[in-house]
Amino acid sequence: MARVEHHFDFGSPNSYMAWKVIPEIEARTGVTFENVPVLLGGIFKLTGNQPPMIAFGNIRNKPQYDQIEMQRFIRKHGLTKFKFNAHFPVNTVQIMRGAVAAKMDGVLPKYMDIVFRAMWEDSLKMDDAEVVRAALDAGGLDGARILARIQEQDVKDKLLADTTASVERGSFGAPTFYVGDEIFFGKDRLRDVEEEIVRTKG
Repeated sequence: MARVEHHFDFGSPNSYMAWKVIPEIEARTGVTFENVPVLLGGIFKLTGNQPPMIAFGNIRNKPQYDQIEMQRFIRKHGLTKFKFNAHFPVNTVQIMRGAVAAKMDGVLPKYMDIVFRAMWEDSLKMDDAEVVRAALDAGGLDGARILARIQEQDVKDKLLADTTASVERGSFGAPTFYVGDEIFFGKDRLRDVEEEIVRTKG
């Protein structure tokens, strides 16, 4: 069966929404997605891409339509706890390095649960180190340890390497999914991701 990857950044509300839906796909298909932390700002820099609010902000009707599609997705999947972060845009370098450290330490799923909820349900300022530490502590992780880990060079290097490798494979934003070598961009492609998983299972 093909390897299934989810390349994500906590700063993307669409990454949060995809994260909420992925367990449904895992349950139906029997696969486990590999979560790959990448830095969205780094991807934008390497590809020349821009956040949607900048790239499409001056296009008449498009931002409004994007909001309609987001609300449809929220209703379809019952994402009633979603709240747009009051501090957006949030610099995610610290929390993405934290994700790398958490993956190295075998606690990435719990870390993702805490940070995604803090960002997109509790509307916390997750580029403030003290806020991050408190959220991690409250969620049952050692916030001080993780904040110390993000200063370690191997953690910094791993995030940079995985971000660069993601771009080299074809990524230009987040969330991006890979089923084997097949790339799918955005939460709205999750049905296609699932279909490809089923196809590869034969």
